[in-house]
Amino acid sequence: MERDDIIEYSLDAHHSEEEGRKIRRTIWMVTLFLAVVTAVEVALGAFWKEWFPGAWHLVKWTFIVLTLVKATYIVMTFMHLGDERRNIRALILLPYALFLLYLVFIAIWESNYVNRAWEMFL
Repeated sequence: MERDDIIEYSLDAHHSEEEGRKIRRTIWMVTLFLAVVTAVEVALGAFWKEWFPGAWHLVKWTFIVLTLVKATYIVMTFMHLGDERRNIRALILLPYALFLLYLVFIAIWESNYVNRAWEMFL
């Protein structure tokens, strides 16, 4: 028995096969980019002591930058913000960027305070 309440979206695509290939290529490129950035983050997290001994601050900032790059790319691609005009993108992204910078500042400030307090305790 065939259901009549299922909509067949592939029949409603309204684009040619060439446009479909372009869309699939874009999806693969997005996947590849995010996979490469994630692999760099994982490798850096696993081997930072061998690659950058004594450079924990550099590793932390690298993680922060790579995470922000991935988040921005995801928002621009999957939420279609990249298709908007520049002013609209800035209007939407600027408050979030300022809030994230504030959170990073507070996290680093507090970690330095806790580290100094811990050193005084010992």
